Amino acid sequence: MENIVLQNTDELIKILQKFSCRFLIDMFFMFILMKFVYYKNYKRSDLFFTFFSFNIIIFLISFLLNKVELSMGAAFGLFAVFSMLRYRTEDLSIKDMSYLFLVIAIGLVAAVTKIKDTSDAYEYVFLILINIIIISSAYLFESNLLFKKENVQLINYEKIELIKANAINELILDLKERTGLEIHRITIGRIDFLNDSAQIKIYYYEKA
Repeated sequence: MENIVLQNTDELIKILQKFSCRFLIDMFFMFILMKFVYYKNYKRSDLFFTFFSFNIIIFLISFLLNKVELSMGAAFGLFAVFSMLRYRTEDLSIKDMSYLFLVIAIGLVAAVTKIKDTSDAYEYVFLILINIIIISSAYLFESNLLFKKENVQLINYEKIELIKANAINELILDLKERTGLEIHRITIGRIDFLNDSAQIKIYYYEKA
């Protein structure tokens, strides 16, 4: 009986050690991504709680299902409860959604990554390398190192007489003078002839 208790205690300690190491790695790379990539580019911290919450929830659920023996019913129950939490994304941009997927991926990778027939140390090194690749990729694609970073803005434009195919160059020139931006292309959306206005998306490269 004592041997069984000791064996169970040792197993619990091992699980807690793995949980602690993986969670610390997860939080470290989450901090790097949020502080030095996301915040550096968008100067927003209002979504930090959302990103970290999703990351931690995904990490906990994935680690629990991967390390702890659960009945099939309990496993499906956890995912059913999680899927019922309908998250409203109307206020999230495409970029924010991309970062949401990144933080979910970091949490999932941290929880379930394993290599057969290797020690825990090798698993942690491999996990760190995967996270470095994820963070480095996000940094490179957010920078101007690989290609110019294009921004887009939606504006309401009142000179309806310039909304013509043969006046595009004049329209872009007028927009450049008004905004002070080096606009290189535009797309015309909804046109309101009743109020003499149109919705125009302007595209410009971010200055280095």
